[in-house]
Amino acid sequence: MISRKIKFLFFLVFTSTAFIPLSVYAQVRQGQSLRSSQQFRLGQRIIRVAQPGQLADSVNVWGDVNSPGRYLIPQNTTLPELLSYSLGPKTISNNQTQLNWSKRRVEINVSQYNPKEGKEVVKNFQYKFNDPLPKGMRHFQLKNNQVVSVQVKRRPSFVDYIRVIAPIISTIATGFLIIQRL
Repeated sequence: MISRKIKFLFFLVFTSTAFIPLSVYAQVRQGQSLRSSQQFRLGQRIIRVAQPGQLADSVNVWGDVNSPGRYLIPQNTTLPELLSYSLGPKTISNNQTQLNWSKRRVEINVSQYNPKEGKEVVKNFQYKFNDPLPKGMRHFQLKNNQVVSVQVKRRPSFVDYIRVIAPIISTIATGFLIIQRL
C-alpha cells in the first residue's frame, strides 16, 4: 500500500501542475494578446483606452505622471482627458512630509515630428498647480505619434538651501579644525 505521505505528495504535485498553467493562461487572456504581453516584458507598456474597433491614436506619456506609458486613445481626445487617463501629475514630496505649502507648477510639452520641416514641433503649456488650465490646453486635441511630457516643479524652499549649504559649512569647519590641530 502507498503511504499517506506519498499520496499527499502526489496530490500536491498534481494540483500544482494542473492549476498553475490555468492561472498563467488567465493572466495572459485577461490582459491583452500574447504579443502585447511579450512587448510588456520587453519594457514597452501599452495602455488601451479606445474600444476595439474605434478609431484610435497612439500617444506616449512621459515624466511626472502616475501612470506613464504608450496610450491607445480615441481620436479627438483632448490633453486634459489624456492626463486623466494617466492618473494625473504626481505631487512633489520629500521622504518626510508633503510640501503642500510650496509653490508648484506643471509644465507640459506636446511634441511631434514634422517631416516637411525635418524638425520636432513642440507646444508648451505651463500653469501653477492650483490655477485654472492655460488658454488652449482644455481643447488641445492630440494626434497620432505625439509625445506628451509632464514635469512638476517647485521653487526651492529654505530647507532645500540648508541641505546644500550645511555639508559645505561642515566640511570647511572640519578642515579648519584639522589644520588647527596640526
